[in-house]
Amino acid sequence: MGRTFSRSTDEFSRRDFLILAAAVLVIAAVYLLASQFTYAVGFPLDDSWIHQTYARNLAMNGEWAFRSGIPSAGSTSPLWSALLALGFFLKLSPYIWSYFLGSLTLFALAVLCEWTVRKIVNTYRPRFPWVGIFIAFEWHLVWAGMSGMETLLHGLIVTTVLVLLMTNTHRYLTLGLLTGLSVWVRPDGLTLLGPVLMTILFMEEDMRSRFTAVVRYFIGFGALFGLYLLFNLAIGGTPMPNTFYAKQAEYASWQLLPVTERLGQMFLQLLVGPSLVLIPGIIGWLIKSTKNRMWGSLAALIWCIGYLGLYISRLPVYQHGRYIMPAMPIFFLFGLLVFAEFDKSKIFARYHWVAQTLWQGSVAMLTFGFVILGARSYAQDVAVIESEMVLTAKWAAENLPPDSVIAAHDIGALGYFDHHRLIDLAGLISPEVIPFIRDEPQIAVFLDERDANYLIAFPEFYPILSAGLTEVFSTDSPITRSMDQQNMVVYLWKSP
Repeated sequence: MGRTFSRSTDEFSRRDFLILAAAVLVIAAVYLLASQFTYAVGFPLDDSWIHQTYARNLAMNGEWAFRSGIPSAGSTSPLWSALLALGFFLKLSPYIWSYFLGSLTLFALAVLCEWTVRKIVNTYRPRFPWVGIFIAFEWHLVWAGMSGMETLLHGLIVTTVLVLLMTNTHRYLTLGLLTGLSVWVRPDGLTLLGPVLMTILFMEEDMRSRFTAVVRYFIGFGALFGLYLLFNLAIGGTPMPNTFYAKQAEYASWQLLPVTERLGQMFLQLLVGPSLVLIPGIIGWLIKSTKNRMWGSLAALIWCIGYLGLYISRLPVYQHGRYIMPAMPIFFLFGLLVFAEFDKSKIFARYHWVAQTLWQGSVAMLTFGFVILGARSYAQDVAVIESEMVLTAKWAAENLPPDSVIAAHDIGALGYFDHHRLIDLAGLISPEVIPFIRDEPQIAVFLDERDANYLIAFPEFYPILSAGLTEVFSTDSPITRSMDQQNMVVYLWKSP
């Protein structure tokens, strides 16, 4: 049987909520100020503008489309795009509403993790909600919250499901609804089926109760997942969004790299920051969960390992590991649980305070140290997007003939700021590109067939395609060059 948790000091006071809210507001302000003083306020990913474009068209025109009048399933996260659409009704988009949603999600995640540790660790009775403060200040999570992307919302839903399993809930209908909801945020929410079904198998005492639990779970899950499938089929003609298929094709070369190299890159992204000193705690929680047959915790641990493994097998670990960020909160939580238990234990007898001080000091130092480093990294990422993609999109809108056809790999800012016809070389709104997504000679044939007039790209991304073409415009951004990267270029493909 799994462990039954007794009730401890798991109630929040108004003071705790205010402390966590203040922590989130402070860290959000630090990141946005760093961005403003580095170049400008914006988003660190071009993909953020894809969501904004879908959201604007939904709010303004009542249609699910990247280009008005052309329905497409290019949004990975329909729920996130719909939430962003509210900001256009309120006239707070694209920036204020996105930052508000991200900050609210970060606050909810901090509260959830603080509550979880109070619920599970009976000796954790803090004067300050330091677990929640850690989550609020962890730089990966802040970056995700200020990115304008769905990443942190997905992490919140995933963490909620796994925390419910860890605290031995029997609310299987709720778990099913949350799993179905997670798919509306990201398709990989389907992976939550594994830990929930595993917990039902080991936690429920007989076949009758297991059967009832599974039925209730799939009723909740099926209700939302069925609608998700119908939505994609109606919009794009496939059960999953175009991005699901496009990413698999685009990063096929990554899948050929040695597993050791992919693992190394993942751990480099995952452990840059205070998470490094939580590793002993994560190992300790694994040992404790196995020894005490804590099935919910074991299911959450297995999910975490499987999720990380799934992503390094399919997609590259770049941009600070943004694809694995949804697994980071639960990953950190395992270490924080043991950290909280260790804080009140006497494992090293009279010398326990030495180990306690070293561990506490390391976590605090790295957490606050990476507030500055994380803000700097975020500001640089925003600066690249603003000085390359956004600047190019605005230039194209003002200078290219209105009947031009533009081919580009990064279409987010182009979709939002420019209104020319687009050929999407990443396959999000042009799924016909997916079969030859990295085949430059075939792409060249495709562009001729589609009467493309301009190609917008980073030269190193399409070295064959861009060779010999006339440069019409280059951003000449010193920020990008200072990072040893080339500037984005507008090439003439065929005169309009």
